[in-house]
This record gives sequence, structure tokens and C-alpha cells, in this order.
Amino acid sequence: MKNYIKHDPWKIIEEGFHRDHNRISESIFSIGNGRMGQRANFEEHFSGDTLQGNYVAGVYYPDKTRVGWWKNGYPEYFAKVLNAANWVGIDFLIDGEQLDLAKCEVDDFYRVLDMQKGYLERRFEATLASGKIVKVKAVRFCSIVDDEVGAIRYSITPMNFSGPFELTASIDADVMNEDSNYDEKFWVSIAEEVDHQEAYLTAETKKTAFQVCTGMHLDIVRGGETIDFETTHLKREKYVACNTTVEVAEGQELVIYKYAANLSSENHPKAELITNCRNVITQAVNKGFDQLLQEQAEAWMAKWEESDITIEGDVAAQQGIRFNIFQLYQTYTGEDERLNIGPKGFTGEKYGGSTYWDTEAYCFPFYLSTADQRVARNLLIYRYKHLQRAIENAEKLGFKDGAALYPMVTMNGEECHNEWEITFEEIHRNGAIAYAIYDYIRYTGDKSYLVDYGTEVLIAISRFWSQRVHFSSRRGQYVMHGVTGPNEYENNVNNNWYTNYIARWCLSYTLEAIEHMQTNSPEAWKALEEKIKFYEHTETKRWKDIVEKMYLPYDEELDIYVQHDGFLDKEWELTINDLTPEQRPINQKWSWDRILRSVFIKQADVLQGLYFFEDEFDVETLRRNFLFYEPRTVHESSLSPCVHVVQAVVLGMYDKAYEMYLRTARLDLDDYNNDTEDGCHITSMAGTWMAVIKGFAGMRIKNDRLYFNPIIPERWEGYNFKVRFRGNLLKVQVQQSGTLITHEAGEPLEVQIGDQVRSIQPSEEVSV
Repeated sequence: MKNYIKHDPWKIIEEGFHRDHNRISESIFSIGNGRMGQRANFEEHFSGDTLQGNYVAGVYYPDKTRVGWWKNGYPEYFAKVLNAANWVGIDFLIDGEQLDLAKCEVDDFYRVLDMQKGYLERRFEATLASGKIVKVKAVRFCSIVDDEVGAIRYSITPMNFSGPFELTASIDADVMNEDSNYDEKFWVSIAEEVDHQEAYLTAETKKTAFQVCTGMHLDIVRGGETIDFETTHLKREKYVACNTTVEVAEGQELVIYKYAANLSSENHPKAELITNCRNVITQAVNKGFDQLLQEQAEAWMAKWEESDITIEGDVAAQQGIRFNIFQLYQTYTGEDERLNIGPKGFTGEKYGGSTYWDTEAYCFPFYLSTADQRVARNLLIYRYKHLQRAIENAEKLGFKDGAALYPMVTMNGEECHNEWEITFEEIHRNGAIAYAIYDYIRYTGDKSYLVDYGTEVLIAISRFWSQRVHFSSRRGQYVMHGVTGPNEYENNVNNNWYTNYIARWCLSYTLEAIEHMQTNSPEAWKALEEKIKFYEHTETKRWKDIVEKMYLPYDEELDIYVQHDGFLDKEWELTINDLTPEQRPINQKWSWDRILRSVFIKQADVLQGLYFFEDEFDVETLRRNFLFYEPRTVHESSLSPCVHVVQAVVLGMYDKAYEMYLRTARLDLDDYNNDTEDGCHITSMAGTWMAVIKGFAGMRIKNDRLYFNPIIPERWEGYNFKVRFRGNLLKVQVQQSGTLITHEAGEPLEVQIGDQVRSIQPSEEVSV
């Protein structure tokens, strides 16, 4: 755990240059706008430890899988979001000496991510080997108003000398992914153009043939006046730059404005990429840096107006939740149904930037409650459009008749994960996708989604479960062998409780969806029945039998649901208190063999199911299982703590809930698991929102109403937030004196707070 980020309610602040933590800072201070993103790499050359990262949404490469053996049905590639052209580069030679913070004496280093206004700022003084001192201040952002534009204002001032500053502003696409399986570079050059103050570079991905045109425009201001300057044009394969030399007097500020744009062939015809890129750059230059920054601040203020969570009396908690919300909106805005949410977003390469079950299980509730309804619907449409690929994925594994297995990892709907225990066995992801459909409909009331899209997906998923289970004549029940649950510290187990439970639930919910369509949209049902060749009597008869006879491991002596067959044959008496600090995290200190044999749990498994289906269990059942499993959970998945917050609050374990909240809220800011250098845990950040709203505020849907049962952590004086619900916008303020709900927009509705049901009109306040 690190502790070098200064606590502040609206800013992420690093004071002093922490060379040993540079990669961590590059992740934490990343910027993005849903269309593109960039790690906090320095503009000037840096020869120290760094992970260069620039990313363009939707652009990926199918990196050939690297394994020592091959299995039938094994994915041939692992799709990866690509490290794209570096557009931020502004290198300096100062009277022949290179400005490089790895080789300079650095003083007064200060880096800040202003979350309220959406920009990154860095300033420092550097003493070169010659003794020359320069003072630098750099500000940059990725515009969420013009989402193909990035802009930089880089100010440099000589403090104790006068002389020539040679600067080179570049676009460099000669880059590679650090996790490239075969050390391969994934881009080829299409075109390079340099013209005075501008440069354009078009590169194409191998195999997938995506093209990205990156352009830049350069302006220079010296001593407050814009100057004309001549440039030397530098051009080679996958690299373009403008080079110029400017004489600068001691104490005179030299400001470089760099406007950049990334345009993808996903959004523009390839033949028009350069022309369109020029137009985008021209529009950005005409606006100017100050106007672009002002628009950026206003747009972010509007986002915060609807999605902010305010915490009174606890700056660390406040900073944590805002950082999580900020990174989520930098990653995904919901404007494009072709896009989804990678576990690292635009902050790193790990996990390939692909879509995981994280979206449905963790991110979906955040966008459902904080954004327009169409955003959550777009996330569901993304999966619907990949349904045929999911059926093909299942066919590769031997399933038939329209059974669908959604991928664990994907860019285009095709499974591309390169670990067999995930690819073949972590099939619970099907359940999360079905649950998101259920969650969307109960939250929005939009049952038309079942008719238009949802039931077709549910039937395909249920066909998979029906074929994946088998009947055990010895038990007289249906069982499921050879699976991996959410707890990836146990592979190839039989009868994982969570997987069996959610499979049974999926079948039951699909039967309800079919009945809804038959009753309310009989013509649409007939069309769907014909389209998918659904044999109702045969198929639903088996589904009902599975629902009735599914085996769910249970131990009578301990009175708990058992994680899987054989789990209690482990040394289950051990808890995390038996681990020494030198052994943590075990995924970095232990062999994989030792982890698999241990009782220790990576993330919630049984508790994941109890979180999803809380209403189906009494509080004492939740308590017994929580008290058994939580002490054996090492929380080395970023997705784990938030689930424990929600359940700890239900059980009245408020200290444990707060402990888990800080762990999820500050997971990256404090580098809890020693892995932030790979990028921030974007999808688990939505879990932080869940921890506050579903945990401390107790938000649920009950009796078709929005329900709250709030508590206040001991260290907080109060908190407030806003949620959207069925076209309404509510502000909820939780104080020691009670809860106040303000109806800010929409229609009259009923809400429930604890055991009180209150009617609330638009513009009205109710308090309990």
C-alpha cells in the first residue's frame, strides 16, 4: 500500500517527484473522454521507467495466443486494445542538453488531476547537468466536448540563463504493446505528412485493418506574443515531427500550444481520414486552448451535477469516490453502442482492454442510475448484437441448437481469452448478462426490451445451461462439473454453488420472460419462436425439471452454502489472520499450485450470489455465510470489496463495511494490491459507487418502488447523491437528523425509506 497521493476533495495531487512510483502515477493521472485516452506520460523525453500508453476506442489487434498446448475450441488470439500513436511528445534540447527528468535534479514537482474541470497539470523546476535551471508548467486534456481532440499548453522558462531552445513536437506511431505475445508491433504506416506547423500520420493495424489518422498543429508564444517560426520537417516511417529553435531570454516564458486529433476508420471513411482530421484540427485551433478548456470545464461540471456523491467529514473517502466516478466517465460515455468498458479503460494494457463480465455485474448499475436510460440500454444492445457470435462460441465447445455462451473476454463477440480455466470454465458470465437484463427491466420498467431483444438472449443462454448440466442418478439431482466460479483461486471444480444457483435462476427467469411475451405480445412471440426454432414443450419441460432439481452444495453442520464440492476438505479452519504480511498478496508471493490448494478466496463467490439474490434469503442466512467466507477472502480481485460492503451494511457490520469501502474507493490511489502500475481498475470503480448507493444508502427496488434504508459511517457527517429512476431525477441527502429526498425532475412517484412509503411530487422535498 502506497501513501503518497495527497488527500483533496476535488483533485488528485502528487507533491514531489516519486521516480519509483512513476508507472503508478502514469495510471492514476490518466486522462480520457470515452473516445480516446492517454496515460500520464511526460510530454518531454523521459528515459526512466515508464509505460507509454495512448488508446483509441474500438481499435484492437488479434494477438496470436501464446500457449504451450492447444485444445479444441481454444481461441486463436487474445484481442488487445492497442498502444496507438503518441501525440503528446514535445522534446527539448536546451543549448544542446536534453530535458529529461530521469537525468535532471527535479525540484518543486507538482502534478494534479483536476477532476472537477477535467484536466491534468504538471509543474516542476529542473536543473540540468550544466547547472541551467528551467521552470515548466504543462496542462493537457482530452476534450469530452470535441471527443476526437486533445490539447496541450506547455510553458517553459529559463531561470538563470538565456539561449536557444530547440523543440521537437512529434507524433510517433512506432510503438508496441508491452504485453505483445511475440514482441510484435501491430501498426503499419499508410501516410506521413508534415506542413510547416502541422503534421499528420495515418497508421493501419495488421490483420484487422483499422486506420487511425493522428494530426497536430503547433503554435508558439514567447514573452506573451505569438511568433512566426520556421520548422524543419522530420518524417520517417510511423513518425512525423516539426522541429524549430527559438531564442529565449532569462525569465522569459516560452509557451507551446499543441492541438491534436485522433480519427478512426470506425467513424470516418478511410479515404476521408486525413481531410477530416485537418478539419477537426482547424476547428480546435480556431477555438483556441482557453475556449477548449472552458468548454471542458463546463461539460464536466454538468456531469458532476448529476453524478456527484458528496461526503461530509471524510476527505479520503470523498476523494476516492470522485476519482472512481471521474475515471468511469473518462472511459465510457454511452454514446456509441459498439463500445464497452475495458477493465483498465484507457489507463493501461492489462486485460487487453476487452469486455468482461465486469460490465454487467459491476458497471451496469452505475450507468443505469446516473445516466440517461439509453446508456444502459446500449450496453445491453452491445450483447444482443453479439448473440450470433455467442452461439458460435458455444458451437466450438460442442453445444448445439442455438445454445449461447457469451465470451469471458471479447472485442467483437468472439471469445479470445487465452487461459483454459477461464475460456472453458468461467461460464458464470452467462448469468451476469441475463441478470443485467433483469436488472434493467426492474429498474427502468422498460418491459419492451424483453420483447424486442431480451427474451431471445435469455432463451439462448438457457439452452446453454440446459445442455451444460447433467443429471446425476446417484444424487437424483442436476449437477455441473468442471467450472471456475468468480473465485479464480479455484479452478476446475464441481458444483460451484454460485454457478449452479445463477444457472437455475436464469432458467426460471427465462420462463417468466416467455410467459410475458406470450401474454402481452403474442405476435412477436410467434415470430421469435419461428426465428430461433423454439420447441416450447420439449425445452421448457427440461428447464422446469432442472429448476426443481438443481443441486446446491450445503453443509448442515456449519449451516452454510458450500463454495463447491470438496471445499470443506481443505484446511478451512485457516483464515487470513494466519497469513503474515510477507505472504501478501498471495498471488505475487505464492505458487499457483499452493493457491489452488488453499482455502483462501480471491473474491466473493457464494457472497456474489447472495448479493445478487439477497431477497431470496433471510438475514441470518446472509450472516452465517458472510461470517464464514469473508475471513477467508484475501480480496486480491478488485471486484471483491464492494460486494462485501453491501452485505456488511445489511448485517449491521458498519466498521467492516467502512474498511471495505476504503479498500475499493482507494484501491488505485493507494495501490492496495501492488498492481496499479498496469493501469487503474476501471470496472471495479463502479463497485465503489455500489458500495455507497447500494451499501450505505441501501438503495434497492422493492414492490416496484425505489427503496432506501440509509446509514452513515461513523467517520462521516453526512452524504448526498443523485439517482435517475424511470425518467425521474432524485437528490438524496443523508444526515444524522434524517434523510431528505428532493424530486428534481420527472413525474409524481412513490419512494420508500425504511418502512415508510412516501408520495413525492416534482420539485417537492420529503424527509424521514
